[in-house]
Amino acid sequence: MIADNLPVLIVLLPLFGGVLSLFMGRGFLPWAWATAVTGATLAASIALLREVHQAVTISYPLGSWPAQYGIEYRVDVLNGYVLVVVGLLAFVSTVYAQRSVADEIPRDRHNIFYSVWLLAIAGLLGITITGDTFNIYVLLEISSLTVYTLIALGKDRDRRALTASLKYLILGSIGATFILLGIGYLLMLTGTLNMADMHAQLVAMHERGEVAENRTVLVAFSFLMVGLGVKMALFPFHQWLPNAYTYAPSAVSALIASTATKVGVYMTFRFVFTLFGGVYDSLHNLDVFVACALAGILVSSLRAAQQNNAKRVLAFSSVGQLGYIVLGFSLLNHAGVMASVIHIFNHAVTKGGMFMALGCVAYRVGGTELRHLRGLGRKMPLTMAAFTVGGLGLIGMPLTAGFVSKWYLVQGALDEGFWWIAGLVLLGSVLALIYVWRLIETIYFGTIDPEIAKRAREAPLGMLLPTWGLIGASLYFGIDAELTSTVADAAAQLLLGGLS
Repeated sequence: MIADNLPVLIVLLPLFGGVLSLFMGRGFLPWAWATAVTGATLAASIALLREVHQAVTISYPLGSWPAQYGIEYRVDVLNGYVLVVVGLLAFVSTVYAQRSVADEIPRDRHNIFYSVWLLAIAGLLGITITGDTFNIYVLLEISSLTVYTLIALGKDRDRRALTASLKYLILGSIGATFILLGIGYLLMLTGTLNMADMHAQLVAMHERGEVAENRTVLVAFSFLMVGLGVKMALFPFHQWLPNAYTYAPSAVSALIASTATKVGVYMTFRFVFTLFGGVYDSLHNLDVFVACALAGILVSSLRAAQQNNAKRVLAFSSVGQLGYIVLGFSLLNHAGVMASVIHIFNHAVTKGGMFMALGCVAYRVGGTELRHLRGLGRKMPLTMAAFTVGGLGLIGMPLTAGFVSKWYLVQGALDEGFWWIAGLVLLGSVLALIYVWRLIETIYFGTIDPEIAKRAREAPLGMLLPTWGLIGASLYFGIDAELTSTVADAAAQLLLGGLS
């Protein structure tokens, strides 16, 4: 019975786990409970992916409502893969959080922190698994409100966390409003909220020749793309991201950098390919995504090279890395979509590990400004080695996961004859080399401040092992990418099949 109900359990575990966490008191117990819940969630997500990886789709209706108004959970190879990414990063981040949260969050708020933490994870997982549009919006609001709260909890270390959270709340609410309006227009046209049913209705309209002249469909598509652009921090809708990543508690930065925007990308996959696939003869509207992605890669890389806070460098870097993901699926070919799907995982483990390494630095020396990093390569060799290896992955060096993603992305661009896009992707790697080298030079060739030297020593194992777990994964999947490539190949076939 457990196996039959995995689709709903994967959401209920962190949802009820978050509610129960409020009653766990202070200290060790809330963290241990959150670790157990996220561990069980990861196991459930892996089991689901094993079931659907052979092009099987699981449908799990909730209640006995008519399909057009009811809630249906659907799992295929694409969202099974994203569920594993979210589950993995949630579990590893929770393991990491014990020391970090104890250092950055007052003890009497630990149960509240882990309650909100688990509810945020439940929202992200729910968005990924649901098969109806309104439930996507509801779960999007759950995840967004909890992430705003998690960012604001960083105020005890830096008061700027409050303004960062407020800015994210305002922009995130605008993005959610666009998404809700887009869903409302589609409901008005089709009379259904179920994505599969909505797609069938839109395709039928297209076959009757009613889509080309129907402005409501185009407006719905446009509103959804703007709202999703905000949620996945696509340039130039990324303004909320740098401060949110920089001033959030260290564990929160690692979690949201590796999961929240990836779920936003997943939603875009679903709306572009699953919902609107086959509705338009050409999805030429994605040319705008190509332009935004390329601008994001170049501009954010230049901005990253100008920052004096290492977390802020990684934040701007994330905008560029998301540009690679968006660029890949916007090419609308097999290699490009594969690049996007692979990079969801590759960037999650690489950037998650790098934010964890900076959390180790903050734990030991009290900050992540470049002045805090000077000369730390000699005082914190294992932590800084993890950070450096992650940086090589951002550049796309061979034998790192980042290289695999960019290989498929360049191949996708060349398959379409877009040699100039391939050139800009390589230019993005050169710009990444500039800002990564600036950090490496500071870490290994800078002179450490005497006051910082007194506090600096290697990070505790409870933080170091999760950090190296993610960085190790970025190395492993850079050497042996068979698993991620196989899943990405199946996901690309599934998505592109919807365009015909």
